[in-house]
Amino acid sequence: MRDVRQGNQCRFRLFATFFRCREGTRTALPAILFCLSTMLVAACNRTKADSETGKGGDAPRQQSNTPAGAGKSSPAASSTSEATPDIEFSVLTCNIENLFDVDGVALFDEYSKETYKPSHLLKKLDNIAGLLATAGEHGPDIILFQEIEADQTPAAAPLDMNAILEKYKEQSLAQMLGEPLSEEVRDLPATVFLAKALSDKGLGPYNVSLGEYRQDPTGRVIAHINVTFSRFPVTEYRTHHSPGARGSLEVAHDVNGHELRTFNNHWKSGASDPESESIRIGNAQAVRSRIDELLALDPDTDIVLGGDFNSYYNQSLRFPELPKPALNAVLGSQGDELAIRKTGGPLLYNLWHELPVDRRGSDVYQDEWGTLMQMILTRGLYDFRGIQYVDNSFHVVAIDNVNVQPGTGVPIRWNVVDGTGTGYSDHLPVAARFRTVSGDEPGKFVELNNPGRQEEIASSARKVDYSFVKKSSLSPISEFKTDEAIRKLENLGRTYLIESLVSGEKPFRVRVFEEEYNVWSYDIDLRRQIYSRFPVGSPMTFIGEVGIHEGKWQFVVRDVSWLEPESAE
Repeated sequence: MRDVRQGNQCRFRLFATFFRCREGTRTALPAILFCLSTMLVAACNRTKADSETGKGGDAPRQQSNTPAGAGKSSPAASSTSEATPDIEFSVLTCNIENLFDVDGVALFDEYSKETYKPSHLLKKLDNIAGLLATAGEHGPDIILFQEIEADQTPAAAPLDMNAILEKYKEQSLAQMLGEPLSEEVRDLPATVFLAKALSDKGLGPYNVSLGEYRQDPTGRVIAHINVTFSRFPVTEYRTHHSPGARGSLEVAHDVNGHELRTFNNHWKSGASDPESESIRIGNAQAVRSRIDELLALDPDTDIVLGGDFNSYYNQSLRFPELPKPALNAVLGSQGDELAIRKTGGPLLYNLWHELPVDRRGSDVYQDEWGTLMQMILTRGLYDFRGIQYVDNSFHVVAIDNVNVQPGTGVPIRWNVVDGTGTGYSDHLPVAARFRTVSGDEPGKFVELNNPGRQEEIASSARKVDYSFVKKSSLSPISEFKTDEAIRKLENLGRTYLIESLVSGEKPFRVRVFEEEYNVWSYDIDLRRQIYSRFPVGSPMTFIGEVGIHEGKWQFVVRDVSWLEPESAE
């Protein structure tokens, strides 16, 4: 669509220049030649894009402008041909953590018919939809989802989301997934259930663009695709592939007549692993190549890159042993917000630099904060044409007692428990706000408040601060009276003062009432302290976080201070 718009703009400029020329403007001829050449380039690129299927990307696909679940009167259902008031809207990226369908045909064993039930899917979707509903009446305007199952039993015909949702509009998702489950519902892909859950919650309506799934030529198992939901008309979308990796999904959105392109990414996991980094380099090269194509046509193209990059925003500083970090050295992500407006300067800015260092974190691994979820912008989002980033609007979607533990902010990840589940994801969503700009001043840039700065040295790993728990008001676990009362889903992730008797080792276990609970710490030195201080048969009073691991209930000790609860009050 950018090519079409550019061609249209040049046709307008050509006619205007022609009339000025007739009035005696001698400088009009170069402008006429420039516009003619630009129209020719745009036409050639449209022809090329329509026919090209190689170079790591699938052919661009045109998409219906009627959002899934929308009626004909939906305000988001058609492109805007007349001038409309400027609007503000949100973009959110969310790793949904293994959203699988219920046909039992999956690349992961835990999603077989025997272990993964419709009730699990229903609970997970209800939680996710509830979280997204906190973004506003209709939810985020654009959502970049990662970790949605690549359907292993796809239908022969292309997925018609509108037709499916229309068919089930009189049923709730709970009714669709109720027992007995029909074979027709069982065969639906995970994306349909997600769209239905958001529709039932009153979010959207959305246009849904699915990343292309293909068998990887290297033989690596790739179980997921990226999916983008948009409340705006989608003019085209395509997937950019690279060996051994999930494809990155490019989508063109028509936001009140202005084009915004999003790139939905989920790169190979293993941030510090050199072998994984080589696969991420392939992702970065595929995406950067496409961005260079777009910026060659218009240096001020409005582009948002989002998703789970499985890299730290400062990857090159955090892991200097990596010779060529994909995110920084290949893609070009960096932290100088003013530099991207300079001719010949860097082309991308990473929004993590909007936040103080002590607030940068979307995920936790071994009690350290990571920044795998990211949002990266091009310079066009800072000018006064098309789409503009709302300064300092980038934030982490972290809500106490909803998707994070109170105080620590640690994600409450998804857990399967018997016939249901609890939690959200091991990654927190990140989001930002944008606005449309009715002017046409690509050389004028928005004034920034405290613009981001590129760090020269890597900050040390930020540990999760668990010590505050000791100072908080803790309920004794004895108030539950029974083990059954302890083992309820709503208690997961919550901390209690625990009086118990050490009942076994390998694994280390305690007894509260009649049942045993494993005691665990992710810190090996802290585990050794526990084993040495509390022999079998001795009483153990401590602070513990209720959890489940491989179906067994446990208490997790996060900090050495949790072993000294006598000073907890």
